[in-house]
Amino acid sequence: MADSNITKRALSSALKELMQEKPFQKISVADICERCCMNRQSFYYHFKDKYDLLIWIFDTDFLSLIRKQQEEKALDIVSQICRVMYKNRVFYRAAFAVQGQNSLTEHLREVAEPILQMRMRAAMPGKEASAFHINFMTDAILAALLR
Repeated sequence: MADSNITKRALSSALKELMQEKPFQKISVADICERCCMNRQSFYYHFKDKYDLLIWIFDTDFLSLIRKQQEEKALDIVSQICRVMYKNRVFYRAAFAVQGQNSLTEHLREVAEPILQMRMRAAMPGKEASAFHINFMTDAILAALLR
């Protein structure tokens, strides 16, 4: 497992470096592999495509933070996420510029909705949050992060 994480981190570092030089859409798997001196087979052993790598970077940066701090206030977690994003703002600006089905924005929405549902159930025992409320809160969080 340790070797797997070393390889994944090398690939993620290569992608982060490349995203400082050119848009994500113009980066190929070959570019990523060349940057970290790996072959494409190694890349595809760990990730199905460059979008999968992008999502892995996000998950590694944030989901472990969120899981560790289940009892923290939601605003504290969002503040921590914002600090990490600000520290890596060049990368995350480029990452959020990617639009479409496999984008980081869509992945963040998929991750945030169940967390928000759980938090809203805890805040309002006996009441179910509507899809409108969940979507509204998810959109608000995304807009704040993007800003």
